[in-house]
Amino acid sequence: SFSNLSANCWSRLHPVNMFSAYNVKIYHSKALTSPYPGSHVERVQVPEDKVGWLIEWEDYNPVEYTATSVLAGPNWADPQINDKGFSPKFNERDGEVERKSLDGSYVVENGRPRNPVGRTGLTGRGLLGRWGPNHAADPVVTRWKRDERGNKVAHPVTGKNILQFVAIKRRDCGEWAIPGGMVDPGEKISATLKREFEEEALNYLQKSPEDKAKLEKQLHKLFTQEHFVVYRGYVDDPRNTDNAWMETEAVNYHDETGETMDNLPLEAGDDAGVVKWVDISEKLKLYANHNYFIKLVTEKRGAHWSEDPGPECHE
Repeated sequence: SFSNLSANCWSRLHPVNMFSAYNVKIYHSKALTSPYPGSHVERVQVPEDKVGWLIEWEDYNPVEYTATSVLAGPNWADPQINDKGFSPKFNERDGEVERKSLDGSYVVENGRPRNPVGRTGLTGRGLLGRWGPNHAADPVVTRWKRDERGNKVAHPVTGKNILQFVAIKRRDCGEWAIPGGMVDPGEKISATLKREFEEEALNYLQKSPEDKAKLEKQLHKLFTQEHFVVYRGYVDDPRNTDNAWMETEAVNYHDETGETMDNLPLEAGDDAGVVKWVDISEKLKLYANHNYFIKLVTEKRGAHWSEDPGPECHE
């Protein structure tokens, strides 16, 4: 469904321009992608200086589009705004559905939430189930790369130790990614992080009860230890619209000694074609904004990222 999404190299954008977390300004780039993923629908082109809602644009006439898969009313999707009996409580927890944004309050106009970052050239929900924020969780599970004697491996140029993370190759677009996914209604983010990792990287759903119990024990240790929240907030995603957008919490679970993760039987689950430990460096080209999350993890852990000692962005 998200085929042909190009993972435009996020690392080339200075992080300063990207995220609202920590009061940094985000700009749309992926959220202006045409045609809209999985469709032939072209967005109305939004010039860079007209993205922000505060800029007057009287003639702005976006295309309305919600995918038939969403309109079919699956359990993960809201009804249409004007459906009888649907009165969502925006900017709050609405029954089991979390309609609060990780970035604070958003504007609701004519009954529809307004994308906090600005115009996208498309109204409706596109492929997204919820009006307003659609919450995801991205577990970044890391360990140090080690040689056969168990010693950490340093990068020959920088001398910094190489970090590895569990990556999945997405079936939909063939790109490497963090094994994340959507938060279920009523689910705590911490539970989503663990569940998505189990389902996508360990093929948990296909395991026998004995194997499940064994995995649970191993993972409990990893997922209850100290962890680091890499990012929480809005994601510039090709599926975003003026009324629906992706938000995520990316969390790093790091196995310092390697003991927890070494014996973990990695096996691709439902959305993943392949799963493996991948050496981290800026040469990775990852899905969506995952490069940025991975880079923040290497900074936090003091691991190898780039061979280039100078400024890291060359246009």
